[in-house]
Amino acid sequence: MADPSFLQTKSGRKIAYHRTGGRGPWIVFLGGLKSDMMGTKAVYLEEWARAQGRAYLRFDYSGHGESSGAFTDGCIGDWAEDTRDAVAALTEGPIVPVGSSMGGWQALLLSRAQPERIAGLVTIAAAPDFTEDGYWATFSPEQKTQLERDGSVELPSDYMEPYIITKRMIEDGRDQLVLRAPLPLPFPVRFLQGTADTAVSLDTAVRLLEHATGPDMQLSLIKDADHRFSDGPCLGLITDAIIDALGEGA
Repeated sequence: MADPSFLQTKSGRKIAYHRTGGRGPWIVFLGGLKSDMMGTKAVYLEEWARAQGRAYLRFDYSGHGESSGAFTDGCIGDWAEDTRDAVAALTEGPIVPVGSSMGGWQALLLSRAQPERIAGLVTIAAAPDFTEDGYWATFSPEQKTQLERDGSVELPSDYMEPYIITKRMIEDGRDQLVLRAPLPLPFPVRFLQGTADTAVSLDTAVRLLEHATGPDMQLSLIKDADHRFSDGPCLGLITDAIIDALGEGA
């Protein structure tokens, strides 16, 4: 596979990316927390986009994959800035963000900030506001004390090495919340959620559906699909959702 290219952002971060030219709207994949652009979904979508002649962008947030920086130095707002910078520099015209897990939160932030750029939106196990509702709300008093004292806590992960959650990530996350204020999504939206997902609950998916407003919004529940959402049938559902959001279905 080809080496990535790099974008130097105005904040001095070096963002690794792969960019495939083609017809728009651009499909922009936004990965999850501590994932990277070499994941199954990101690479599959690139292959699909290339076969379809569609424009496609995948990249690593700072502190992820081949981009500069340490994960523990970053936060939701930094990665939202990386996303805006990558979209501004590397795409033209309308885009369809495809956000997985934390990338779903990033897709919602981008959609809220630049609705005029969005032709459609697809999320996979979207995890909006998880720093507050998933981490802070479930921290024990001891963990909250440790966060204040040490600046970080370590949390186990079902999918990789433990997460180091920093005080900065929690505090910055409060400035990025999308479920506490109006969330208009004035374009076709397709939310995908597996029923066997142990990282993002069905309640979160339904809460997002009920909170957001828009003229064309659907939540699809996929029985027995887990958080990875990366087997053959699930990957096909993602591309189906993109086509549907673009109004190109049969």
